[in-house]
Amino acid sequence: MERLKETRLFKLEEAEYHLAGGVALDTLELARHIVETIADKKGENVLLLDIQNISILADYFVIGSTTSERQAKAIVAEIKQEMKQTFDVRPLHIEGEPDSGWVLMDYGDVVVHLLTQEMRDYYDLEDLWQDGRTVVRML
Repeated sequence: MERLKETRLFKLEEAEYHLAGGVALDTLELARHIVETIADKKGENVLLLDIQNISILADYFVIGSTTSERQAKAIVAEIKQEMKQTFDVRPLHIEGEPDSGWVLMDYGDVVVHLLTQEMRDYYDLEDLWQDGRTVVRML
């Protein structure tokens, strides 16, 4: 990552997150909190993947499975609320809709993928990012 910061083609800005009290928050802490939020809402097969050494897209991917459109909506809403309330952070972008089977929430250094099991099997993100390091896996 350091070598990318030094390039003359572009400059990467590191995201910095803060707790409501102003204390700096580590990106990994943010990702772990998202994992816990998904698990609390009964998301399945939650994976936290460290991709820092293989991608400039993000530092971490959080991948979780949902069993229904309703559950996906609830998890997306809860993540948004938790991140705003706890860390005063909003997603940069949200792509997809719960009824599509895949919702992507972009928090800069942390990207969240919520998929139905059918979509997860089809796109197989774990295989695509197999060079990443598994930090947490909750079945």
